[in-house]
Amino acid sequence: MLAGEDYVCSRALGTVAFLSLKLGKPLFLEGEAGTGKTEIAKALAAGLGRNLIRLQCYEGLDSASAIYEWNFAAQMIAIRTAEAAGQADRKALQTELFSDDYLVRRPLLQAMSPDPKGAPVLLIDEVDRTDEPFEAFLLEALSDFQVTVPELGTIRAPEPPIVILTSNRTREVHDALKRRCLYHWVDYPSFGREMEILQARIPGVSAQLSAEVVAFVQGLRDQDLFKSPGVAETIDWARCLIALDAVALTPDLISETLGAVLKYQDDIARIAGSEAARILEEAKARLREMA
Repeated sequence: MLAGEDYVCSRALGTVAFLSLKLGKPLFLEGEAGTGKTEIAKALAAGLGRNLIRLQCYEGLDSASAIYEWNFAAQMIAIRTAEAAGQADRKALQTELFSDDYLVRRPLLQAMSPDPKGAPVLLIDEVDRTDEPFEAFLLEALSDFQVTVPELGTIRAPEPPIVILTSNRTREVHDALKRRCLYHWVDYPSFGREMEILQARIPGVSAQLSAEVVAFVQGLRDQDLFKSPGVAETIDWARCLIALDAVALTPDLISETLGAVLKYQDDIARIAGSEAARILEEAKARLREMA
């Protein structure tokens, strides 16, 4: 199913994803940025025909922001309209203002709401960016699959969503949250698998250019860089090279397009020029040995 959505993964990752669906347990994916953790949620949603709901985590995210908020602008208009019409029943107005009509559903509440397509895929992305109180809240929410809106009460999911959490490991996530999930470390792919990914995502790319791009990127990952390129950067770089009608890598072409694969100036300055030529020559040597 994942391959049908152009997501190429190892058997181990495919197995843990299957078990997550079969057992109804959240799937916790950890690994370097750009290794395809977010993409598997998109592929699962597309393959299962479910809606994808994404909660992008960030520092300072609190439970209320992840669940709901009230449409204050619409509420103020309703209050002024009621005042202009001479409506005197304050209790009725309050009941109307804090009803579903004025409720803005954030990702967690969306995931707990009925969906005609079936339980949605809830992606809790980069959970390591949040703090411990939010982790504790997630622990409770994922245990009972219910959330509370004080003005409306407790809302329970009619069917538990398919939950995928990702972490780039900028900090350790608490064991209590991991124990609720099936865990998998998503590593950089092997040469063969990264070739498959590139061919799946960019069907028109030539075999020679694909091999040189993948071999060079894998050579970059062996360098002492501030941020090694992920698979996402491999795909972006290959698209840039195709746009330039490149048929093979050259040191000059690499130096001119390094911004597609490396995202920090110190890394680019270190690799551009003679270092790029050296890594390219080593990459081509490895390709000759595999031929």
